[in-house]
Amino acid sequence: MRARGVRFRLGGRLLEIEAAQEVILCAGAIGSPALLQRSGIGAPEVVQGAGIQLRHELPGVGENLQDHLEVYLQYRCTRPVTLNGKLTLPGKAGIGLQWLLFRRGLGATNHFESCGFIRSRSGLKWPDIQFHFLPAAVRYDGGAPLGGHGFQLHVGPNKPKSRGCVRITSDNAATPPQIRFNYLQHEQDRADWRRCLRLSREIVAQPALDAYRGEEIGPGSAVEADEDLDAWVRASVESAYHPCGTCRMGAVDDPMAVLDHECRVRGVAGLRVVDASAFPSITNGNLNAPTVMLAERAADLIRGREPLSPTEISVWVAPGWEQRQREAAPARPLRDPWMSEWARSWGLWR
Repeated sequence: MRARGVRFRLGGRLLEIEAAQEVILCAGAIGSPALLQRSGIGAPEVVQGAGIQLRHELPGVGENLQDHLEVYLQYRCTRPVTLNGKLTLPGKAGIGLQWLLFRRGLGATNHFESCGFIRSRSGLKWPDIQFHFLPAAVRYDGGAPLGGHGFQLHVGPNKPKSRGCVRITSDNAATPPQIRFNYLQHEQDRADWRRCLRLSREIVAQPALDAYRGEEIGPGSAVEADEDLDAWVRASVESAYHPCGTCRMGAVDDPMAVLDHECRVRGVAGLRVVDASAFPSITNGNLNAPTVMLAERAADLIRGREPLSPTEISVWVAPGWEQRQREAAPARPLRDPWMSEWARSWGLWR
């Protein structure tokens, strides 16, 4: 079987473009498997169930869907140094004006300058929890949950075990596919979230933040038992918008692999998928840079360029990671617990 081109609808007209060499599919972890299924490539029960002729059986198409979740762990701040003080109408107008006139100030950053990774337990060689610190207590929609000042951690485990799927349900291309992430389905994910929240609270409880830390807004100090933490996570988690894995790359003997090591669709000549759907497992952090890396490598493969020579680069590994979760020595206090009083009162290190 060979992919010969693309058929699409534009302005009410059905058009076809024939490929000179290959068709490169880059529609993302949701769009790419859906397009393959609509082209008759996938699991028979999915493709035929949508009323489409099966052209090539690949049961892994649309399976293995993964994503990162995160929550806002929010606290009141006992000093008036957070961004909440700038969320008034005059404050926001001043931020916009400073950006328009001088291209600097609070409008010149996304305010996530402080980030980090930790291991949640012994026996893990690499970190599995990611932190972003924000000197404000807000939501992604811009709403503030409190009057006064606050700060928060955006945090979540990076290696979920739960797996979802993307499956078309109709032969009408305008009908969205069924998307099921199956978040928190695996017990390991729920246990990881409990550890994540407790470790996050431990970090915020360090003496370096004593002068700034007020009461915990969310989830709140009363939310402590396993079942209460589980319920709060279910009610509060949001997607980090990192879907991937639905056209996974894999070995020849992997029955669920969709792509080979050069991003070619198995059993279909002249067709590749180059996007985050190719990842066998979700990356230990944001997907943007790994996806760019995949695309750069695939571009060389498509053009027949020789790859760069392998380079041995040492990677730091926590000593004793097999037996302990943290360093044996006591943690050192932060040099400046509030990033120089939030960058010298909005100057941002000028």
